[in-house]
Amino acid sequence: MSRLFYTLIKHMNNIIRISVSESSRLFGVSEKTIRRALKNEEVNYIVVKGRYKIQFSSLVKWSQESRRRSKLLENKGLGQYIDKWKINNKKYSPNNKIAK
Repeated sequence: MSRLFYTLIKHMNNIIRISVSESSRLFGVSEKTIRRALKNEEVNYIVVKGRYKIQFSSLVKWSQESRRRSKLLENKGLGQYIDKWKINNKKYSPNNKIAK
């Protein structure tokens, strides 16, 4: 799964920033963990109207630096939905054999 995120980040032209609460939900960790990463300057962020806006790409890199955080991302965060996103309808499948 980390390859998917790194590929997404590599091709991003715009910087995406998300809040602390969104970060915790997406990455399957507590808000306290996200705030600790902010305090330790482990992720890139800006402050807008008194609120942290965290750079999404730095969150992805941060989540992959620790095996535990990586597992939380897969099991409690965004990763738990990846299998549900797979296309089951062969008509719309990106499979090359079907498309030809």
